[in-house]
Amino acid sequence: MFAWRRTAVRKRVIVNLADKAFSGVLWAKRGPLLVLRDAELLEPGRAAQPMDGEVVVERHRIEFIQVLATGGG
Repeated sequence: MFAWRRTAVRKRVIVNLADKAFSGVLWAKRGPLLVLRDAELLEPGRAAQPMDGEVVVERHRIEFIQVLATGGG
């Protein structure tokens, strides 16, 4: 297991797919799936759409993940 894989769990991320992206808290990794909570759907030319419940993304569909910096005081 690579240590960097654990660093993003419970942090706010943007999961980029080929045609859209999701912003949310990376809650869990379950085998080939990532689970996001407090998620929004991001699509080009549209406002962010809040998602109800958890969003489950198949890892093989992910192009890259951005870990967002937390705002400091």
